Amino acid sequence: MKASVDPDVCTGCGLCVDTCPAVFEMDDAVAKVLVANVPEDVLDTCREAADNCPVEAISIKE
Repeated sequence: MKASVDPDVCTGCGLCVDTCPAVFEMDDAVAKVLVANVPEDVLDTCREAADNCPVEAISIKE
C-alpha cells in the first residue's frame, strides 16, 4: 500500500502525524509521507489517518 499527501489541499493540522507517525511527518506547514510503501504493521493506522483527514488530502493506493 502507498500513501500520498496533496500539499495543495493539506492544511497542516497534524492529525495524520498524531495518528500514524511511522508514515507521516510535518514538512513546514504541510504533511508529507516518510515511506515509499506503508509497513504492514501500520496499515490500519495509516488508513485511519486518511479517513480522518479533515480536508481529504491523503490518498491511499492498495
